[in-house]
Amino acid sequence: MTKDFTGILNCPVPIMNHKTVQLGHGSGGKMSHDLISRLFLPRFTNDLLDELGDQAQILLNSQRIAYSTDSFVVDPIFFPGGNIGDLAINGTVNDLAVGGAMPKYLSVGFIIEEGFPIDDLHQILLSMEVAAKRAGVQIVTGDTKVVNKGSVDKIFINTTGIGILAEGVELSPKNIRSGDKILVSGFLGDHGITILSSREGLSLENQVETDSAPLNGLTQKMLEAAPSGIRVMRDPTRGGLATSLNEFAQSARVRMRLDADHIPVRPEVQSACEILGLDPLYVANEGRLVAIVAPDQTEKILNVMHKHEYGIDAAVVGQVTEGDDGRVTILTGLGAETIIDMLPGEQLPRIC
Repeated sequence: MTKDFTGILNCPVPIMNHKTVQLGHGSGGKMSHDLISRLFLPRFTNDLLDELGDQAQILLNSQRIAYSTDSFVVDPIFFPGGNIGDLAINGTVNDLAVGGAMPKYLSVGFIIEEGFPIDDLHQILLSMEVAAKRAGVQIVTGDTKVVNKGSVDKIFINTTGIGILAEGVELSPKNIRSGDKILVSGFLGDHGITILSSREGLSLENQVETDSAPLNGLTQKMLEAAPSGIRVMRDPTRGGLATSLNEFAQSARVRMRLDADHIPVRPEVQSACEILGLDPLYVANEGRLVAIVAPDQTEKILNVMHKHEYGIDAAVVGQVTEGDDGRVTILTGLGAETIIDMLPGEQLPRIC
Protein backbone atom coordinates (compact mmCIF):
# COMPACT_ATOMS: atom_id res chain seq x y z
CA MET A 1 0.00 0.00 0.00
CA THR A 2 1.30 3.45 -0.90
CA LYS A 3 1.68 5.68 2.11
CA ASP A 4 0.04 9.07 1.73
CA PHE A 5 0.94 11.79 4.21
CA THR A 6 -0.72 14.63 2.33
CA GLY A 7 -4.42 13.90 2.79
CA ILE A 8 -5.03 15.31 6.27
CA LEU A 9 -8.21 17.32 6.66
CA ASN A 10 -6.81 20.52 8.13
CA CYS A 11 -9.14 22.70 10.11
CA PRO A 12 -9.23 26.40 9.26
CA VAL A 13 -6.75 28.51 11.19
CA PRO A 14 -8.39 28.88 14.61
CA ILE A 15 -9.35 32.13 16.26
CA MET A 16 -6.86 32.60 19.09
CA ASN A 17 -8.78 35.09 21.24
CA HIS A 18 -11.41 32.68 22.61
CA LYS A 19 -13.32 33.75 25.70
CA THR A 20 -13.49 30.14 26.95
CA VAL A 21 -11.14 27.16 26.91
CA GLN A 22 -11.60 24.94 23.85
CA LEU A 23 -10.69 21.28 23.26
CA GLY A 24 -8.04 22.47 20.83
CA HIS A 25 -6.20 24.16 23.70
CA GLY A 26 -5.23 20.68 24.90
CA SER A 27 -4.09 19.38 21.52
CA GLY A 28 -0.37 20.08 21.78
CA GLY A 29 -0.68 22.13 18.56
CA LYS A 30 -0.82 25.84 17.77
CA MET A 31 -3.75 26.53 20.11
CA SER A 32 -1.93 24.84 23.01
CA HIS A 33 1.23 26.84 22.33
CA ASP A 34 -0.79 30.03 22.17
CA LEU A 35 -2.55 29.32 25.48
CA ILE A 36 0.72 28.51 27.23
CA SER A 37 2.61 31.50 25.85
CA ARG A 38 -0.16 34.04 26.50
CA LEU A 39 -1.48 32.87 29.88
CA PHE A 40 0.75 30.37 31.67
CA LEU A 41 4.30 31.48 30.90
CA PRO A 42 3.80 35.16 31.87
CA ARG A 43 2.55 34.04 35.29
CA PHE A 44 5.11 31.33 36.05
CA THR A 45 8.13 32.25 33.94
CA ASN A 46 11.57 31.12 35.15
CA ASP A 47 14.70 29.66 33.55
CA LEU A 48 13.64 26.04 34.13
CA LEU A 49 10.05 26.36 32.95
CA ASP A 50 10.92 28.48 29.93
CA GLU A 51 12.76 25.52 28.37
CA LEU A 52 9.30 23.97 27.80
CA GLY A 53 10.66 20.43 27.74
CA ASP A 54 8.87 17.23 28.72
CA GLN A 55 10.68 17.52 32.02
CA ALA A 56 12.49 20.13 34.11
CA GLN A 57 16.16 19.43 34.77
CA ILE A 58 17.18 20.62 38.22
CA LEU A 59 20.49 20.76 40.08
CA LEU A 60 19.78 19.73 43.68
CA ASN A 61 22.70 19.43 46.10
CA SER A 62 25.09 18.74 43.19
CA GLN A 63 22.79 15.99 41.83
CA ARG A 64 21.08 16.58 38.48
CA ILE A 65 17.50 15.36 38.51
CA ALA A 66 14.65 15.39 36.02
CA TYR A 67 11.13 16.22 37.18
CA SER A 68 7.97 15.70 35.11
CA THR A 69 4.20 15.59 35.55
CA ASP A 70 1.31 14.55 33.30
CA SER A 71 -2.44 13.98 33.56
CA PHE A 72 -4.39 11.25 31.78
CA VAL A 73 -8.02 11.59 30.72
CA VAL A 74 -8.15 8.99 27.92
CA ASP A 75 -11.54 7.84 26.63
CA PRO A 76 -12.21 4.90 26.73
CA ILE A 77 -10.29 3.96 29.86
CA PHE A 78 -9.87 0.33 28.72
CA PHE A 79 -8.62 -0.35 25.19
CA PRO A 80 -6.76 -3.11 23.29
CA GLY A 81 -3.33 -3.59 24.83
CA GLY A 82 -3.80 -1.45 27.92
CA ASN A 83 -5.81 0.95 30.03
CA ILE A 84 -5.56 4.38 31.63
CA GLY A 85 -3.46 2.98 34.49
CA ASP A 86 -0.46 1.55 32.64
CA LEU A 87 -0.73 4.44 30.17
CA ALA A 88 -0.23 6.88 33.06
CA ILE A 89 2.85 5.06 34.35
CA ASN A 90 4.45 4.68 30.92
CA GLY A 91 3.66 8.25 29.92
CA THR A 92 5.57 9.86 32.78
CA VAL A 93 8.39 7.29 32.64
CA ASN A 94 8.87 8.17 28.96
CA ASP A 95 8.80 11.93 29.55
CA LEU A 96 11.75 11.45 31.89
CA ALA A 97 13.54 8.89 29.72
CA VAL A 98 13.60 10.95 26.51
CA GLY A 99 15.33 13.71 28.44
CA GLY A 100 18.15 11.28 29.18
CA ALA A 101 17.11 10.53 32.77
CA MET A 102 16.72 7.19 34.52
CA PRO A 103 13.22 7.31 36.14
CA LYS A 104 13.18 6.37 39.82
CA TYR A 105 10.09 7.54 41.70
CA LEU A 106 6.48 8.38 40.84
CA SER A 107 3.53 9.94 42.60
CA VAL A 108 -0.01 9.13 41.50
CA GLY A 109 -3.18 11.18 41.96
CA PHE A 110 -6.69 9.92 41.23
CA ILE A 111 -9.91 11.84 40.64
CA ILE A 112 -12.70 9.25 40.64
CA GLU A 113 -16.38 9.67 39.82
CA GLU A 114 -18.88 8.53 42.43
CA GLY A 115 -20.30 5.15 41.36
CA PHE A 116 -17.15 4.01 39.55
CA PRO A 117 -16.97 0.16 39.69
CA ILE A 118 -14.52 -1.13 42.31
CA ASP A 119 -13.58 -4.04 40.02
CA ASP A 120 -12.54 -1.58 37.30
CA LEU A 121 -10.49 0.42 39.80
CA HIS A 122 -8.79 -2.76 40.98
CA GLN A 123 -7.92 -3.74 37.42
CA ILE A 124 -6.42 -0.28 36.77
CA LEU A 125 -4.33 -0.45 39.96
CA LEU A 126 -3.05 -3.92 39.07
CA SER A 127 -1.96 -2.70 35.65
CA MET A 128 -0.16 0.24 37.24
CA GLU A 129 1.64 -2.11 39.61
CA VAL A 130 2.81 -4.27 36.70
CA ALA A 131 3.82 -1.25 34.60
CA ALA A 132 5.83 0.30 37.45
CA LYS A 133 7.72 -2.95 38.07
CA ARG A 134 8.41 -3.34 34.37
CA ALA A 135 9.84 0.18 34.19
CA GLY A 136 11.83 -0.26 37.40
CA VAL A 137 10.18 2.66 39.22
CA GLN A 138 8.53 2.93 42.64
CA ILE A 139 5.22 4.65 43.40
CA VAL A 140 6.08 6.45 46.63
CA THR A 141 3.21 8.87 47.28
CA GLY A 142 -0.23 9.75 45.98
CA ASP A 143 -3.69 11.19 46.52
CA THR A 144 -7.30 10.09 45.91
CA LYS A 145 -10.35 12.31 45.48
CA VAL A 146 -13.93 11.20 44.79
CA VAL A 147 -16.33 13.70 43.19
CA ASN A 148 -20.09 13.72 42.61
CA LYS A 149 -21.42 11.61 39.77
CA GLY A 150 -21.23 13.64 36.56
CA SER A 151 -18.45 15.91 37.85
CA VAL A 152 -15.75 13.87 36.07
CA ASP A 153 -15.86 11.21 33.36
CA LYS A 154 -15.16 7.95 35.27
CA ILE A 155 -11.52 8.46 36.36
CA PHE A 156 -8.64 10.86 35.72
CA ILE A 157 -5.05 10.09 36.80
CA ASN A 158 -2.08 12.39 37.36
CA THR A 159 1.46 11.02 37.60
CA THR A 160 4.58 12.93 38.57
CA GLY A 161 8.05 11.46 38.23
CA ILE A 162 11.62 12.03 39.37
CA GLY A 163 14.64 10.67 37.55
CA ILE A 164 18.42 10.86 37.79
CA LEU A 165 20.50 12.46 35.03
CA ALA A 166 23.93 10.98 34.40
CA GLU A 167 27.01 13.18 34.16
CA GLY A 168 27.45 14.68 30.71
CA VAL A 169 23.92 14.02 29.40
CA GLU A 170 22.75 17.30 27.85
CA LEU A 171 19.92 16.64 25.39
CA SER A 172 18.38 19.74 23.82
CA PRO A 173 17.07 21.01 20.47
CA LYS A 174 19.90 23.55 20.69
CA ASN A 175 22.31 20.70 19.89
CA ILE A 176 20.76 20.00 16.47
CA ARG A 177 23.01 20.53 13.44
CA SER A 178 22.55 20.40 9.67
CA GLY A 179 23.15 16.87 8.42
CA ASP A 180 21.80 15.18 11.55
CA LYS A 181 19.53 12.18 11.01
CA ILE A 182 15.94 11.76 12.26
CA LEU A 183 15.20 8.35 13.80
CA VAL A 184 11.94 6.83 15.05
CA SER A 185 11.83 3.72 17.21
CA GLY A 186 8.96 1.95 15.44
CA PHE A 187 5.57 2.07 13.76
CA LEU A 188 3.67 5.35 14.11
CA GLY A 189 0.02 5.95 14.94
CA ASP A 190 -0.80 2.67 16.71
CA HIS A 191 -2.01 4.26 19.94
CA GLY A 192 -4.16 6.97 18.41
CA ILE A 193 -5.91 4.60 16.02
CA THR A 194 -6.43 2.06 18.83
CA ILE A 195 -8.17 4.68 20.97
CA LEU A 196 -10.22 6.08 18.11
CA SER A 197 -11.37 2.66 16.87
CA SER A 198 -12.31 1.61 20.42
CA ARG A 199 -14.16 4.86 21.07
CA GLU A 200 -16.11 4.83 17.83
CA GLY A 201 -16.61 1.05 17.58
CA LEU A 202 -14.69 0.84 14.30
CA SER A 203 -13.97 -2.66 12.98
CA LEU A 204 -10.52 -2.98 11.43
CA GLU A 205 -9.43 -5.97 9.37
CA ASN A 206 -6.50 -6.52 11.74
CA GLN A 207 -6.83 -5.46 15.37
CA VAL A 208 -4.46 -2.63 16.31
CA GLU A 209 -3.17 -2.37 19.88
CA THR A 210 -1.71 0.56 21.75
CA ASP A 211 2.07 0.89 21.58
CA SER A 212 2.16 2.06 25.23
CA ALA A 213 5.43 0.88 26.78
CA PRO A 214 8.26 2.14 29.03
CA LEU A 215 11.15 3.45 26.95
CA ASN A 216 13.74 4.03 29.69
CA GLY A 217 15.55 0.77 28.98
CA LEU A 218 15.84 1.66 25.29
CA THR A 219 16.99 5.24 25.88
CA GLN A 220 19.67 4.13 28.33
CA LYS A 221 21.06 1.63 25.81
CA MET A 222 21.13 4.36 23.16
CA LEU A 223 22.95 6.77 25.48
CA GLU A 224 25.47 4.11 26.50
CA ALA A 225 26.23 3.33 22.85
CA ALA A 226 26.62 6.93 21.70
CA PRO A 227 26.66 9.37 24.63
CA SER A 228 27.69 12.31 22.46
CA GLY A 229 25.80 11.27 19.34
CA ILE A 230 22.24 11.93 20.46
CA ARG A 231 21.22 15.58 20.12
CA VAL A 232 17.67 15.37 21.51
CA MET A 233 14.84 12.87 21.97
CA ARG A 234 11.08 13.17 22.39
CA ASP A 235 8.11 10.82 22.74
CA PRO A 236 5.70 12.04 20.04
CA THR A 237 2.39 11.83 21.91
CA ARG A 238 -0.31 14.48 21.24
CA GLY A 239 0.20 15.86 17.76
CA GLY A 240 2.41 12.94 16.75
CA LEU A 241 5.76 13.03 14.98
CA ALA A 242 4.90 16.14 12.96
CA THR A 243 4.34 18.28 16.07
CA SER A 244 7.52 17.07 17.78
CA LEU A 245 9.65 17.83 14.72
CA ASN A 246 8.09 21.27 14.28
CA GLU A 247 8.92 22.05 17.90
CA PHE A 248 12.51 20.89 17.38
CA ALA A 249 12.96 22.79 14.12
CA GLN A 250 11.52 26.04 15.46
CA SER A 251 13.54 25.86 18.69
CA ALA A 252 16.81 25.08 16.88
CA ARG A 253 16.04 27.33 13.89
CA VAL A 254 16.80 24.61 11.37
CA ARG A 255 14.97 22.86 8.54
CA MET A 256 14.01 19.19 8.55
CA ARG A 257 12.95 16.92 5.70
CA LEU A 258 11.16 13.58 6.05
CA ASP A 259 11.13 10.80 3.46
CA ALA A 260 7.62 9.30 3.18
CA ASP A 261 8.93 5.98 1.85
CA HIS A 262 10.96 5.36 5.02
CA ILE A 263 8.32 6.19 7.65
CA PRO A 264 7.06 2.99 9.34
CA VAL A 265 3.25 2.82 9.48
CA ARG A 266 1.24 -0.39 9.71
CA PRO A 267 -1.03 -1.00 6.69
CA GLU A 268 -4.10 -1.20 8.94
CA VAL A 269 -3.22 2.13 10.58
CA GLN A 270 -2.64 3.72 7.17
CA SER A 271 -5.99 2.39 5.96
CA ALA A 272 -7.83 3.68 9.02
CA CYS A 273 -6.24 7.10 8.59
CA GLU A 274 -7.26 7.26 4.94
CA ILE A 275 -10.86 6.34 5.80
CA LEU A 276 -11.06 8.89 8.61
CA GLY A 277 -9.19 11.69 6.83
CA LEU A 278 -6.28 11.63 9.29
CA ASP A 279 -2.53 11.76 8.75
CA PRO A 280 -0.41 9.20 10.68
CA LEU A 281 2.26 11.86 11.18
CA TYR A 282 -0.12 13.71 13.54
CA VAL A 283 -1.58 10.68 15.34
CA ALA A 284 -0.49 10.10 18.96
CA ASN A 285 2.04 7.47 20.03
CA GLU A 286 2.67 6.29 23.61
CA GLY A 287 5.55 3.86 23.21
CA ARG A 288 7.64 5.43 20.47
CA LEU A 289 10.45 7.97 20.44
CA VAL A 290 11.97 10.28 17.87
CA ALA A 291 15.68 11.06 18.14
CA ILE A 292 17.89 13.53 16.29
CA VAL A 293 21.36 12.00 16.05
CA ALA A 294 24.77 12.82 14.63
CA PRO A 295 25.23 11.30 11.14
CA ASP A 296 28.43 9.46 12.07
CA GLN A 297 26.71 7.79 15.04
CA THR A 298 23.50 6.79 13.26
CA GLU A 299 24.37 3.18 12.44
CA LYS A 300 25.70 2.50 15.92
CA ILE A 301 22.50 3.86 17.52
CA LEU A 302 20.25 1.98 15.07
CA ASN A 303 22.05 -1.30 15.80
CA VAL A 304 21.45 -0.88 19.52
CA MET A 305 17.79 0.02 18.96
CA HIS A 306 17.18 -3.01 16.74
CA LYS A 307 18.39 -5.30 19.54
CA HIS A 308 15.84 -3.90 22.03
CA GLU A 309 12.21 -5.08 22.12
CA TYR A 310 10.93 -1.50 21.78
CA GLY A 311 13.28 -0.55 18.95
CA ILE A 312 13.12 -3.56 16.63
CA ASP A 313 11.40 -1.53 13.90
CA ALA A 314 13.52 1.62 14.31
CA ALA A 315 14.25 3.52 11.11
CA VAL A 316 15.89 6.64 9.73
CA VAL A 317 13.00 8.75 8.42
CA GLY A 318 14.69 12.01 7.44
CA GLN A 319 17.42 14.51 8.14
CA VAL A 320 18.17 18.06 9.17
CA THR A 321 18.89 20.27 6.16
CA GLU A 322 20.28 23.72 5.47
CA GLY A 323 18.03 26.62 6.46
CA ASP A 324 17.04 28.59 9.55
CA ASP A 325 13.27 29.08 9.19
CA GLY A 326 12.11 26.17 11.38
CA ARG A 327 10.30 24.50 8.49
CA VAL A 328 9.53 20.77 8.29
CA THR A 329 8.84 19.19 4.89
CA ILE A 330 8.22 15.72 3.53
CA LEU A 331 9.39 14.18 0.27
CA THR A 332 6.46 12.13 -1.02
CA GLY A 333 6.60 8.93 -3.02
CA LEU A 334 5.83 10.98 -6.13
CA GLY A 335 8.90 13.14 -5.63
CA ALA A 336 7.05 16.25 -4.44
CA GLU A 337 8.16 18.11 -1.33
CA THR A 338 5.37 19.54 0.84
CA ILE A 339 5.30 21.41 4.14
CA ILE A 340 4.38 19.54 7.33
CA ASP A 341 3.06 22.22 9.66
CA MET A 342 1.93 22.04 13.27
CA LEU A 343 -1.80 21.33 13.63
CA PRO A 344 -3.81 24.41 14.55
CA GLY A 345 -6.22 22.65 16.91
CA GLU A 346 -7.50 19.30 18.11
CA GLN A 347 -7.46 16.25 15.83
CA LEU A 348 -8.17 13.44 18.32
CA PRO A 349 -9.33 14.66 21.77
CA ARG A 350 -8.72 12.65 24.95
CA ILE A 351 -6.16 10.36 23.37
CA CYS A 352 -4.01 10.11 26.52
